[in-house]
Amino acid sequence: MGDCRDPGTGKAKDGMLTDPPFYLQEFEKSYRYIIDEYDVSPREIAIFMPCAVRKPYSASPSHQLIRSVIGQVLQPDQYHIVIFGTCGIVPAELEEMYPYAHYHYMLGKCKDKKVLDDFLRIETDRIAGYLEKTRHLYTYRIAYCIGLFRQALIRGAEKSGVPFDMVLPSRDMIDKVIEEGDCVFEEGSLSMGEYLGEFCDRLILFRNGLEKSGKT
Repeated sequence: MGDCRDPGTGKAKDGMLTDPPFYLQEFEKSYRYIIDEYDVSPREIAIFMPCAVRKPYSASPSHQLIRSVIGQVLQPDQYHIVIFGTCGIVPAELEEMYPYAHYHYMLGKCKDKKVLDDFLRIETDRIAGYLEKTRHLYTYRIAYCIGLFRQALIRGAEKSGVPFDMVLPSRDMIDKVIEEGDCVFEEGSLSMGEYLGEFCDRLILFRNGLEKSGKT
């Protein structure tokens, strides 16, 4: 298949950005806006989930499945969805802001160790920055992610000193999927029934724990 990008621009002929987004100034500029200027509304729970190939992210089939689970368990005014990954980190309500709906890139297809290492370093810093900014805006933080995104999230939490209350899928569930070994990607997809089922069950337990303690 031929290269559909315009030489020297890093853009496809439809105007979509196609270079690794974490290197691009457009994403750094938008990240700085979120950190330095954007007012994030306080919520009891923040739910962090990875970006998606389809834009806007909420139109992605996987995001619709994940959001459906969340919506069945929690009330809308309880939580705030935060998207992270190759895009950096962005509150879900800004998903259509440039450049978040204007790029196409799949980290899972990248085999270049330097690019992967750069992503992990850059994304760790961006997650840490967002966690520091929102340190007092969320009471609880939940993440649903696998792979390199999960590594960046955990490192970002460690760097910022802002911990997550729950990171799913569990390591046991991920190991089970790896052992079965019938997925395109080693750890499978977040839209798999095994992962979504555990996510739903653990969210229900978390919600019930809050209700029992009278914190919600």
